[in-house]
Amino acid sequence: MKKGSGPRQGQGPGSHASPGEIRVPAIHDLAKRLRFAPQQGRIWLDDQRMMLMHISSLGSLRQELIESLGPETARGLVTRIGYQAGTHDAAMARKVRSGSNTNDDFLAGPQLVALEGIVHCEPVALDIDVEQGRYFGDFLLTDCAEAEAHIATYGIGTAPACWMLIGYACGYTSAFMGRPILWREFECRGMGHAKCRVIGKPVEEWGDAEDDLRFLKIGDFAKWSVQSLQPLPSRQTDGPLPATRRVAARPSVVPENSFGVVGISSGFNMVCHTVNKVAPTEATVIFLGESGVGKEVFANSLHRLSKRADRPFVAVNCASIPEHLMESELFGVERGGYTGATSSRPGRFERADGGTLFLDEIATLSLTAQGKLLRALQQGEIERVGDSRTRKVDVRIVAATNVNLRDAVAAGTFREDLFFRLNVFPIHIPPLRDRRDDIPLMMNWFLQRLAKKHDKRITGFRERAVDALFGYEWPGNVRELENMIERAVILADEGGALDLCHLFTTGEEIDMSSFVLKRNGNIARMGAPDEASPTPDARPGLAETEVTMLRAAVTEAKGNLARAARLLGISRPKLVYRLRKYGITVT
Repeated sequence: MKKGSGPRQGQGPGSHASPGEIRVPAIHDLAKRLRFAPQQGRIWLDDQRMMLMHISSLGSLRQELIESLGPETARGLVTRIGYQAGTHDAAMARKVRSGSNTNDDFLAGPQLVALEGIVHCEPVALDIDVEQGRYFGDFLLTDCAEAEAHIATYGIGTAPACWMLIGYACGYTSAFMGRPILWREFECRGMGHAKCRVIGKPVEEWGDAEDDLRFLKIGDFAKWSVQSLQPLPSRQTDGPLPATRRVAARPSVVPENSFGVVGISSGFNMVCHTVNKVAPTEATVIFLGESGVGKEVFANSLHRLSKRADRPFVAVNCASIPEHLMESELFGVERGGYTGATSSRPGRFERADGGTLFLDEIATLSLTAQGKLLRALQQGEIERVGDSRTRKVDVRIVAATNVNLRDAVAAGTFREDLFFRLNVFPIHIPPLRDRRDDIPLMMNWFLQRLAKKHDKRITGFRERAVDALFGYEWPGNVRELENMIERAVILADEGGALDLCHLFTTGEEIDMSSFVLKRNGNIARMGAPDEASPTPDARPGLAETEVTMLRAAVTEAKGNLARAARLLGISRPKLVYRLRKYGITVT
């Protein structure tokens, strides 16, 4: 049964292949197998006991294994742990899904690793025939937890880091197919790629599988391995570090942040790693990303990490300077250079001499201004408005834009020669919705700063507020999160906690679709009625969210409808209408 095509034997992962139409089945049959029993201290996935684990703990475990046993032995051990997990999940998937659609049965594996919080899988190609033993799989992996743990400890490297995930894929697929299937990771977040990419096919189709098989040596894989069953030797010439040195060399779990922002996600760590790499050089850097992701913060950090740190950092918001003043602002003006120029003054280039000039929103410059900027960059000299001589300047240019400059060049709104002059070292900062692991850190960081700024004592966030903050799409990114928490700190009562009615007051659309623990121990979609104790007011989805916000606002306002309406950002008549609509009484 074929559901797409991809690189076959003899083809590399870079070959162009049509992903085909791969139908991914619903996950509800697997999700309902996940149960929490907090009163027993247990989590179950079907009949297998599970446990939650911090990503930082996984990173520490990997680091201990690598430094104690050497990278080769550690990789083999971690890979085999993943293999065992894969075989267990394959047995459960066979039990849960035993339909006629082979692909649907197999895709339980990629869905299980997503359910278990390991990674999100996107099938690119899938070709399965169990009876004939034919298998080929090509998957893109988003936000792999293992890669994130590796990056947090070792940064971006040159080798794939998802050892346990590869072992899982080998174990799951081999158990599913009844023959050894070997997977390899061709792209990895730990190597700086946007996503991880893995390809799997029968061992004999690889042709050079011995190097991978030595890490497995499990079950059917043993007969394919040319290595002995002894522990894998380390390739480190100096041997593992002594325990005392390992502890001393281990970086802090929460390293001191030098970027003025906080984060733990792989996307955040990748940006920090890239900035650290380019900062000591003289290369021109351009930060790309949506509005509000923190481009100026990273630009400032780049300057502080550079050799020019003791020289000026001058920031220019190109969008805020009128067209007729752009030349004088950038290059300066001599007295009498234009009507009203009563004195000579230097421009931003001269003020940044020896340091860094940050040009924010550079795509808003007119074509005329772009041409004058290009000449200054090419010649390394500027000429003040109304002056007859040029001045040499030594500045490092760092730019930023939320516009796709290639599209702007194609549209004729941005000069191609200036684009190539600026595009020496581009750094893309991902939006907040693509690095949700950073949200809890930012929430508490902003809360502490803003509560201190406004001299208020706030105890934290209510649970439903946390759920909403995680589910929100954040079109305004980090800036919107900061503004929302500042607004909430101002609205909240002294000594209280931040709730929905304090945070979402300007018409934001909240998606409460995460899975939560219900009283009967099942995981259910946020907002769905609790089967163990249904209530007349229980309504799924956004309706329940609105009911929750209305009740919270009325409670916060102690029954004062005018104040409750102000908290929600609506009029009092509209509040009264909604209270009547949901049958909410005010006492």
